[in-house]
Amino acid sequence: MNPGKIDRQPAYILHARPYRETSLLLEVLTPDHGRLGLVARGARRPRAELRGLLLPFQPLNLSWFGKNEVRTLHAADWQGGVRQLAGRGLICGFYLNELLMRLLVREDPQIEIWRIYDRAVRGLAEGAPAAELLRRFELDLIRALGYAPELERDSGGAVVTADRFYLCRPGHAPEPDHGLEPLAGQALLSGSTLLAMQEGDFSTELTRREARALLRLLLEDLMGPEARLATRELLQTLAPLAE
Repeated sequence: MNPGKIDRQPAYILHARPYRETSLLLEVLTPDHGRLGLVARGARRPRAELRGLLLPFQPLNLSWFGKNEVRTLHAADWQGGVRQLAGRGLICGFYLNELLMRLLVREDPQIEIWRIYDRAVRGLAEGAPAAELLRRFELDLIRALGYAPELERDSGGAVVTADRFYLCRPGHAPEPDHGLEPLAGQALLSGSTLLAMQEGDFSTELTRREARALLRLLLEDLMGPEARLATRELLQTLAPLAE
């Protein structure tokens, strides 16, 4: 028996790159093992059985063995049911993957993040509005990582009201605005946007635009101020992340 063998674990491929002459080095997301590194030996050979299976944004069942940091892929089965992403949806998918690669450590199982990602990929494949989907994914991911922002009460403990504006920053409750311009590291949001975010409602352009500013601050706080996401820059060039 191979040590550390795992059979038929649901998985998505987050990243793949050539490894040695004929293999691939994979980063995958699984519900029970979190983010994991796998080597797919011989997968780049022209007639390799795995060659056409190891695609991003496709639900797979993977089997592997080994106890090192990078395990060895033993088998892969395509589960189907999800259309191949294309166009803007494909770029949005790579944005999701880049976020997870930056924010998840290896072998930290988080079933909720698996569910959030699976739901987002299927939404993109079905043509769900991209801006709404991305904002919801970002907020759900931040919450799942344990950094849920305060959205319902302000810094004084009062309930947020829809007709006021609030200065928001990572690690702090919203502060009622008194006509001051936001400083670096702050975002100005309406109370209506904060309450809509709490409910996961990103259906209006105003909510998406204001939420994007706050979510970017929260993600930069998690990744570090110097972190740059290549897919975000590409999306902003081709089609803004908020409509």
